[in-house]
Amino acid sequence: MKLLIRPAQEVAIKSKPVRRQQMRHLRQNIRKLLARLDPGIRVEGSWDRVDVEVPDGLGLSGPAIDVIARIPGISTIQEIAVFPFISLEDVAEKAVEAFAERLNGKTFAVRVRRQGEHSFRSIDLERMAGSALMQASAASGVDLKSPQVEVRIEVHGDQFHIAHRKHRGLGGYPLGSVENVLTLISGGYDSSVAAYLMMRRGLRNHFLFFNLGGIAHEVGVRQVVHYLWDRYGASHNAKFISVPFEGVVAEIMRSVNHRHWGVVLKRQMLMAAAEIARKNNACGIVTGDAVAQVSSQTLSNLNVVDRASDEVVLRPLVSMDKEAIISMARDIGTEVYARNMPEYCGVISQKPATRAKLHRVEADEALMDANVLANAIEAREETPVHRLLETTVTPEEVELVQTPSVDDVIIDVRHPSEGEQSPLTLTNNEILRIPFYELNQQLLALPKNRQYLLYCDRGTMSRMHAGHLKAEGHANVKVYAPAA
Repeated sequence: MKLLIRPAQEVAIKSKPVRRQQMRHLRQNIRKLLARLDPGIRVEGSWDRVDVEVPDGLGLSGPAIDVIARIPGISTIQEIAVFPFISLEDVAEKAVEAFAERLNGKTFAVRVRRQGEHSFRSIDLERMAGSALMQASAASGVDLKSPQVEVRIEVHGDQFHIAHRKHRGLGGYPLGSVENVLTLISGGYDSSVAAYLMMRRGLRNHFLFFNLGGIAHEVGVRQVVHYLWDRYGASHNAKFISVPFEGVVAEIMRSVNHRHWGVVLKRQMLMAAAEIARKNNACGIVTGDAVAQVSSQTLSNLNVVDRASDEVVLRPLVSMDKEAIISMARDIGTEVYARNMPEYCGVISQKPATRAKLHRVEADEALMDANVLANAIEAREETPVHRLLETTVTPEEVELVQTPSVDDVIIDVRHPSEGEQSPLTLTNNEILRIPFYELNQQLLALPKNRQYLLYCDRGTMSRMHAGHLKAEGHANVKVYAPAA
């Protein structure tokens, strides 16, 4: 079986030097990924096509098409059967075998192309094959102008090809033919779709994760990053960079006006991303922002956020609505990850600024300890994406307690402002109010012979921190999850 691959239209209209370069990238990407299936698969081509020859009898045609259909830069993949040329009658017979059942109730046309010297004309073969198909099928007729099915036959010297099913490719540009970018990834719907769109555009992604909520969240993000890379970007190596950001969050909440929490957090992330991008030869920073989706994504706030860095910030989802984003996540296979991803809910102010002023935000930031951000950047961990699942530590299972024992100590990990608005009240249990960003330090000073149950409104943050603490050896930590 042969596969004829046509590049995306955007590649085909490039100037000759650029097109040759992009086609070379495309052939290399296809060759590298198909070699995983079988080193015997041959990949060749020219300036406007890629020819793939799949060994017969090994059942590799289906898997090969599945791989190719996920490689950026491809418009269509055409299945082609190759036969030795014996006679016009034999060609017509092979056409009947391939197309008779697919023509029922449809109009068709036979298109023939020849290369080399032959004793017949293309129209002779078109007429013979068309007549045989009309007799052997329940086709509704021949339509040479706009047929519902085209039967394509190519004769090359002493061989002929019959084109079978055609499959759509991803489009876009071949991966690696454009620059590198650093994509901020949280594992949710938006960031995973943004990363996919950048890969489809030919941009090689490194993935930057700011860990705000412990190991449980990072494990989920590692899984979706590995999935994205393996499915759409595995022709090129990529890095997963994890930056511990809990200390930065704590510093923001201690030093910054609560109305600016979201904007300052985004700016701190952008500052860190810019420095890390420069160290990884990335020419841009990608985010999953969409205008007005949340308070930090108003145009005014995005303008303030962008002033934190000189690097170009790319927002492929900027005009998309949530329904369209979720639909695309479902199409590319990341929706199931996003739906089950822990949602970090720690940096939420009651009345966030929707039109933040740059000078006021910068004044707030001036009150922060700059060493906290520098230390977070320095403490980052970089892992090759192809090794992400090897290095993933499974988060500890944490027990949920609905009714605490009298001796259990409840730790309310919410931000103090949340606790003041809806205070937790229990008759028989001691309650400690320790904000999540101070939990690691203060837990060390508490008696080791007591059992501690972490609490927050949604239960997400308490689970993440309890799992993180248990993984660090605190066996006396569980989660208080009162029945609704």
